[in-house]
Amino acid sequence: MAINFSKLSGLVPCVVQDVKTLRVIMLGFMNEEAYQKTLRDKRVTFFSRSKQRLWTKGETSGNFLELVEILVDCDQDTLLIKVNPKGPSCHTGADTCFNEKNNSWDLRSLESIIQSRKANPQKGSYTNKLLDSGINKVAQKVGEEAVELVIEAKDNNKELFLGEASDLLYHYLVLLTAKGYTLQEVLDVLQKRHGK
Repeated sequence: MAINFSKLSGLVPCVVQDVKTLRVIMLGFMNEEAYQKTLRDKRVTFFSRSKQRLWTKGETSGNFLELVEILVDCDQDTLLIKVNPKGPSCHTGADTCFNEKNNSWDLRSLESIIQSRKANPQKGSYTNKLLDSGINKVAQKVGEEAVELVIEAKDNNKELFLGEASDLLYHYLVLLTAKGYTLQEVLDVLQKRHGK
Protein backbone atom coordinates (compact mmCIF):
# COMPACT_ATOMS: atom_id res chain seq x y z
CA MET A 1 0.00 0.00 0.00
CA ALA A 2 1.36 3.41 -0.96
CA ILE A 3 1.93 6.04 1.73
CA ASN A 4 0.67 9.56 1.11
CA PHE A 5 3.52 11.83 2.20
CA SER A 6 1.94 14.91 0.60
CA LYS A 7 -0.74 15.77 3.19
CA LEU A 8 1.60 17.17 5.88
CA SER A 9 4.31 18.71 3.71
CA GLY A 10 6.11 15.44 3.15
CA LEU A 11 5.61 13.97 6.65
CA VAL A 12 3.41 11.24 8.10
CA PRO A 13 2.71 10.72 11.83
CA CYS A 14 4.00 7.43 13.20
CA VAL A 15 2.41 5.77 16.21
CA VAL A 16 5.03 3.48 17.75
CA GLN A 17 3.81 0.39 19.59
CA ASP A 18 5.70 -2.25 21.56
CA VAL A 19 4.94 -5.51 19.73
CA LYS A 20 4.96 -7.53 22.98
CA THR A 21 3.01 -5.31 25.37
CA LEU A 22 0.92 -3.55 22.67
CA ARG A 23 1.49 -0.31 24.59
CA VAL A 24 1.89 2.89 22.55
CA ILE A 25 5.35 4.14 23.49
CA MET A 26 5.82 7.26 21.38
CA LEU A 27 4.80 9.33 18.38
CA GLY A 28 7.14 10.59 15.69
CA PHE A 29 7.13 11.76 12.10
CA MET A 30 8.70 10.27 8.99
CA ASN A 31 9.40 11.60 5.56
CA GLU A 32 9.95 9.18 2.71
CA GLU A 33 13.70 9.08 3.29
CA ALA A 34 13.24 8.18 6.99
CA TYR A 35 10.74 5.50 6.00
CA GLN A 36 13.17 3.93 3.49
CA LYS A 37 16.04 4.06 6.02
CA THR A 38 13.82 2.37 8.63
CA LEU A 39 13.00 -0.44 6.20
CA ARG A 40 16.64 -0.83 5.19
CA ASP A 41 18.23 -0.69 8.67
CA LYS A 42 15.41 -2.39 10.63
CA ARG A 43 15.73 0.40 13.22
CA VAL A 44 13.16 3.18 13.39
CA THR A 45 14.32 6.49 11.94
CA PHE A 46 12.25 9.66 12.13
CA PHE A 47 12.47 13.07 10.58
CA SER A 48 13.21 15.53 13.39
CA ARG A 49 11.10 18.63 12.86
CA SER A 50 13.21 20.65 15.32
CA LYS A 51 16.61 19.61 13.90
CA GLN A 52 15.37 19.36 10.32
CA ARG A 53 17.22 16.10 9.72
CA LEU A 54 16.85 12.32 9.93
CA TRP A 55 17.09 10.98 13.45
CA THR A 56 17.40 7.29 14.34
CA LYS A 57 15.82 6.69 17.74
CA GLY A 58 18.64 5.53 20.02
CA GLU A 59 21.50 7.03 18.03
CA THR A 60 22.81 8.77 21.16
CA SER A 61 21.20 6.73 23.98
CA GLY A 62 21.50 3.25 22.49
CA ASN A 63 17.76 2.75 23.12
CA PHE A 64 16.96 1.70 19.57
CA LEU A 65 13.53 0.68 18.31
CA GLU A 66 14.01 -2.54 16.37
CA LEU A 67 11.47 -2.75 13.57
CA VAL A 68 9.00 -5.62 13.51
CA GLU A 69 6.23 -4.37 11.22
CA ILE A 70 4.81 -1.21 9.66
CA LEU A 71 1.08 -0.85 8.99
CA VAL A 72 -0.51 1.95 6.97
CA ASP A 73 -3.89 3.35 8.01
CA CYS A 74 -6.98 3.46 5.78
CA ASP A 75 -6.23 7.01 4.56
CA GLN A 76 -2.61 6.08 3.80
CA ASP A 77 -1.32 9.04 5.81
CA THR A 78 -0.49 7.54 9.23
CA LEU A 79 1.78 4.64 10.17
CA LEU A 80 1.56 2.15 13.01
CA ILE A 81 5.09 0.95 13.69
CA LYS A 82 5.46 -2.20 15.78
CA VAL A 83 8.82 -2.49 17.48
CA ASN A 84 10.98 -4.27 20.02
CA PRO A 85 12.26 -1.37 22.12
CA LYS A 86 15.79 -1.67 23.46
CA GLY A 87 15.41 0.34 26.63
CA PRO A 88 13.25 3.33 27.58
CA SER A 89 11.65 5.15 24.66
CA CYS A 90 11.39 8.66 26.10
CA HIS A 91 14.29 11.11 26.25
CA THR A 92 13.41 11.63 29.95
CA GLY A 93 14.25 8.00 30.68
CA ALA A 94 10.62 6.94 31.07
CA ASP A 95 9.48 3.71 29.42
CA THR A 96 7.11 5.66 27.16
CA CYS A 97 6.66 9.27 26.09
CA PHE A 98 3.30 9.13 27.87
CA ASN A 99 4.97 8.30 31.21
CA GLU A 100 3.44 4.83 31.37
CA LYS A 101 5.26 1.71 32.45
CA ASN A 102 5.93 -0.65 29.57
CA ASN A 103 6.10 -3.87 31.52
CA SER A 104 6.16 -6.87 29.25
CA TRP A 105 5.88 -9.49 32.00
CA ASP A 106 2.89 -11.72 31.34
CA LEU A 107 2.05 -15.40 30.89
CA ARG A 108 3.92 -15.41 27.57
CA SER A 109 7.03 -14.20 29.37
CA LEU A 110 6.74 -17.08 31.83
CA GLU A 111 6.06 -19.50 28.99
CA SER A 112 9.19 -18.28 27.23
CA ILE A 113 11.30 -18.96 30.34
CA ILE A 114 9.84 -22.48 30.64
CA GLN A 115 10.46 -23.18 26.94
CA SER A 116 14.01 -21.88 27.31
CA ARG A 117 14.61 -24.27 30.22
CA LYS A 118 13.33 -27.15 28.09
CA ALA A 119 15.64 -26.23 25.20
CA ASN A 120 18.63 -25.34 27.43
CA PRO A 121 18.39 -27.26 30.71
CA GLN A 122 19.96 -25.66 33.77
CA LYS A 123 21.33 -27.65 36.64
CA GLY A 124 19.26 -27.19 39.79
CA SER A 125 16.28 -25.75 37.91
CA TYR A 126 12.92 -26.79 39.36
CA THR A 127 11.40 -26.45 35.89
CA ASN A 128 13.95 -28.90 34.46
CA LYS A 129 13.42 -31.31 37.34
CA LEU A 130 9.69 -31.21 36.65
CA LEU A 131 10.10 -31.63 32.88
CA ASP A 132 12.53 -34.51 33.40
CA SER A 133 10.02 -36.32 35.65
CA GLY A 134 7.73 -37.04 32.66
CA ILE A 135 4.23 -36.13 31.53
CA ASN A 136 2.45 -38.17 34.21
CA LYS A 137 4.26 -36.37 37.04
CA VAL A 138 3.73 -32.95 35.47
CA ALA A 139 0.02 -33.66 34.96
CA GLN A 140 -0.25 -34.94 38.54
CA LYS A 141 1.35 -31.73 39.79
CA VAL A 142 -1.20 -29.63 37.85
CA GLY A 143 -3.97 -31.65 39.52
CA GLU A 144 -2.46 -31.14 42.98
CA GLU A 145 -2.15 -27.37 42.40
CA ALA A 146 -5.77 -27.20 41.17
CA VAL A 147 -6.98 -28.92 44.34
CA GLU A 148 -4.90 -26.57 46.51
CA LEU A 149 -6.41 -23.57 44.71
CA VAL A 150 -9.95 -24.89 45.29
CA ILE A 151 -9.19 -25.32 48.99
CA GLU A 152 -7.83 -21.77 49.27
CA ALA A 153 -10.86 -20.41 47.39
CA LYS A 154 -13.04 -21.45 50.33
CA ASP A 155 -11.13 -19.14 52.69
CA ASN A 156 -10.58 -15.39 52.60
CA ASN A 157 -6.78 -15.28 52.58
CA LYS A 158 -5.88 -13.26 49.49
CA GLU A 159 -2.15 -13.97 49.72
CA LEU A 160 -2.57 -17.75 49.93
CA PHE A 161 -5.23 -17.81 47.20
CA LEU A 162 -3.09 -15.77 44.77
CA GLY A 163 -0.06 -17.92 45.61
CA GLU A 164 -1.93 -21.09 44.73
CA ALA A 165 -3.39 -19.47 41.58
CA SER A 166 0.19 -18.59 40.54
CA ASP A 167 1.38 -22.13 41.23
CA LEU A 168 -1.44 -23.56 39.10
CA LEU A 169 -0.72 -21.24 36.16
CA TYR A 170 3.01 -22.02 36.31
CA HIS A 171 2.50 -25.78 36.41
CA TYR A 172 -0.13 -25.57 33.66
CA LEU A 173 2.39 -23.81 31.41
CA VAL A 174 4.99 -26.48 32.23
CA LEU A 175 2.46 -29.13 31.17
CA LEU A 176 1.74 -27.31 27.90
CA THR A 177 5.48 -27.10 27.20
CA ALA A 178 6.03 -30.75 28.11
CA LYS A 179 3.28 -31.72 25.65
CA GLY A 180 4.79 -29.51 22.95
CA TYR A 181 1.88 -27.06 22.86
CA THR A 182 1.80 -23.31 23.37
CA LEU A 183 -0.39 -20.84 25.19
CA GLN A 184 -1.23 -19.26 21.83
CA GLU A 185 -2.76 -22.55 20.66
CA VAL A 186 -5.02 -22.53 23.73
CA LEU A 187 -5.94 -18.89 23.08
CA ASP A 188 -6.76 -19.78 19.47
CA VAL A 189 -9.22 -22.45 20.64
CA LEU A 190 -10.85 -19.99 23.05
CA GLN A 191 -11.08 -17.38 20.31
CA LYS A 192 -12.80 -19.85 17.95
CA ARG A 193 -15.28 -20.77 20.66
CA HIS A 194 -16.28 -17.14 20.96
CA GLY A 195 -16.60 -16.70 17.22
CA LYS A 196 -13.91 -14.05 16.98
